[in-house]
Amino acid sequence: VQLQASGGGLVQAGGSLRLTCAASGRTFSTYYDMGWLRQAPGKEREFVATISSSGGVTYYADSVKGRFTISRDNAKNTVDLQMKSLKPEDTAVYYCAASRAGQVLRSGRADYWGQGTQVTVSS
Repeated sequence: VQLQASGGGLVQAGGSLRLTCAASGRTFSTYYDMGWLRQAPGKEREFVATISSSGGVTYYADSVKGRFTISRDNAKNTVDLQMKSLKPEDTAVYYCAASRAGQVLRSGRADYWGQGTQVTVSS
């Protein structure tokens, strides 16, 4: 599985951004839970959101609940993260990641990583 993330940028507090992860590999939809993780300067990488292989189960970090929405389109092999009401503390490099088990992603680890995309929220 190869992952390519896009959609980051600079936005004012309260604004919105949509990140997209394009995955290659024919087993993408069958076997892999997907997730978005982030790493802010000087901090450890942390889980943001995960979605099951079927798309039926999602998890969110408490810090983003109600503001971020993860979704996937298995026909297109894409996973999106819609981010609304962005805060300066959301500033980080966001990574798309894949694992056979969502709990691996929620622990900050993954079997496959995308290259990361920078999200900067100004106050």
